Amino acid sequence: MNADIGFMLICSALVFFMTPGLACFYGGLVRKKNAVNTMMTSIFIIGTGIVMWVLFGYSLSFAPTDNGIIGNLSWLGLEGVSLEEGYTDGAAIPNMVFCGFQMMFAIITPALITGSVAGRMKFKSLFIFIVLWSIVVYYPLAHMVWAQNGVLGLEGLGALDFAGGDVVHISSGISALVLCILLGKRKDYDHAAYRIHNIPTVMIGASLLMFGWFGFNAGSALAANGQAAHAFMTTAAAAAAALLSWMLCDVIKNGKPTLIGACTGMVAGLVGITPGAGFVPIWASIIIGLTTSPICFMMISFGKRKFGFDDALDAFSCHGTGGIWGGLLAGVFAKESIGGYDGAIYGDWAQLGAQAAGIIITIAVAVVGTLICYAITKVISGGSIRVDAKDEMLGLDITQHGESAYPSFNGLE
Repeated sequence: MNADIGFMLICSALVFFMTPGLACFYGGLVRKKNAVNTMMTSIFIIGTGIVMWVLFGYSLSFAPTDNGIIGNLSWLGLEGVSLEEGYTDGAAIPNMVFCGFQMMFAIITPALITGSVAGRMKFKSLFIFIVLWSIVVYYPLAHMVWAQNGVLGLEGLGALDFAGGDVVHISSGISALVLCILLGKRKDYDHAAYRIHNIPTVMIGASLLMFGWFGFNAGSALAANGQAAHAFMTTAAAAAAALLSWMLCDVIKNGKPTLIGACTGMVAGLVGITPGAGFVPIWASIIIGLTTSPICFMMISFGKRKFGFDDALDAFSCHGTGGIWGGLLAGVFAKESIGGYDGAIYGDWAQLGAQAAGIIITIAVAVVGTLICYAITKVISGGSIRVDAKDEMLGLDITQHGESAYPSFNGLE
């Protein structure tokens, strides 16, 4: 058990590192006047996410109940969370280690949403929304999919979600779409070219995300075992294949490969493999990566304009779209000798149906939950959650935080 504990603590630290990585990835994609605000919208969730998880989040997400939808408050303040016994019978790690690993997921998931509203949402309102969303959407979904008797999990509906296709990516991606539609487009969205201000920071952020993703997926085996090694390799293969296929999409559409495209493709591949990382063969992970990128690319390049939504940093286009595609393909390629379940190509078409049903229910929970959180946030915020036109023009770094990412541009060294 000691080796498993050490492995899982390292994986937990790797998953934690994804949130600063996301801050860099998102922060580099926006205009320089919004860099601080965009990074802050990821970083503050380290504070809220951990405090809420310790006080009541873990209990609501994983405390055993009969309803299969949400936990209870029996582990309030982590009282009763064992340092010796596992969360489930026969678990390789103590309950407290599992709690720590899952805590990192509760941080990164709501942070993904923030990219969709970059440059136009009041920080106070976003703070309130994220707190509410964690309670209304994330904790119930985590219970439904990963708790012992969750209604969507392996003992319920039977949907496969190895590391968070439903719980993390589809939930955050769909919520990002709903929120950006409710918030409205940026003022200059339809008539000004969008300017990415720091491509090297984007590359660093994407690299940190992939580094952390190895802990995200391999750690979801919940032990230092062969399935963890398998998930490590499927993660690497899918990300690499997606990076290459996005480069090809760039060349076909624009004539040249771009660094932004390569980084975005890598992230899309990581999203796509997350649901099936410990269930599908390694060769299938390459197919998943190769096909996830073009689908996300089409949503970013054509879907946003076609359907008229301003998903500023493509939270829905990458995480929502990629999560749905990856979730379906987990039901196609899953193999019993790897993770205990067969997919459609191995004769179990019912698994594909379970995947589709799980995705539909996840979407419904995310949509309804986001609408509820938006309505409450709007009331608490005094009727408006969006900054005024002047603040949007000046940038949220100065107007929301009173600081600039690059003081030298303001005449200071």
